[in-house]
Amino acid sequence: MRRQKRGWALAFCATVLRPLLLVLTKREWLGAENLPREGGCVVVVNHVSELDAFTFAHFIYDTGRLPRFLGKAEVFKIPIGGRILTSAEQIPVHRKTEHAAEAFSAAVAAVERGECIVIFPEGTISRDPDLWPMVGRTGAARVALVTGCPVIPCAQWGPQEILAPYARTPHLFPRKVMRIRTGGPVDLDDLRAEPFTIAELVLGTERIMAAITGLLEQIRAAQAPVQRFDPVAAGVAEIGNPHRVSVQPVDEHRVGADESIVRVERFGVPGSEQADAADGSGQHCPKEQPW
Repeated sequence: MRRQKRGWALAFCATVLRPLLLVLTKREWLGAENLPREGGCVVVVNHVSELDAFTFAHFIYDTGRLPRFLGKAEVFKIPIGGRILTSAEQIPVHRKTEHAAEAFSAAVAAVERGECIVIFPEGTISRDPDLWPMVGRTGAARVALVTGCPVIPCAQWGPQEILAPYARTPHLFPRKVMRIRTGGPVDLDDLRAEPFTIAELVLGTERIMAAITGLLEQIRAAQAPVQRFDPVAAGVAEIGNPHRVSVQPVDEHRVGADESIVRVERFGVPGSEQADAADGSGQHCPKEQPW
């Protein structure tokens, strides 16, 4: 396999951050053979800490792939860090805004170029009291159904021991073990009929979340709750620090194990006056906040 060209930004991150992670953490990575060595793919993983994007990027990079994360747009506005992220071809997500769909278009284009896209399908750090995966958003399933690419589920555990969710003080010593387990592709073949519906997005997302949860159960040697944590039902803010942010309006396109009814609206093409238009794939897609 021919290794992809890193570019200056990824080369800088690999030169600076990778040695630090090698020194400051231990690693237990299982199932890396399930990650495609080339070609477009979507990798999905749970979100337990503001640090876990770095530790998970370390894993993806060491498999020989260059990770392209979908990340909240706010971090792209940081003067130096934002330039590095943009130059490294990471994808900003303008959550809960009219620009949220731009991340979908960018992710599809990246997959079609043969890139490895990394998505946190929960859309934020887990609000579950025990950090089990929450209800999922449909963006990852949607990218996969439009492009036909494989969805590779992963689970991670350990970054939260260094930096707890929304904490500011890291606990580096004794060194913590970064545990990552990768599974085989999520089976979405029966959902790839055109055009796909919101029901198929919901079902595909539930399969993705179930695969991640199952892998995390293996890592933790414990059983996840039967019902996924729903921040809206619990009165917790869906994005931002839940201890500082007020509760957001209900998002009808969150997906949990018990969700069976979702109202359908059509997805408008950005910049188009046609509200009930097909996207670039020629498919009609539901209006949603997929991230």
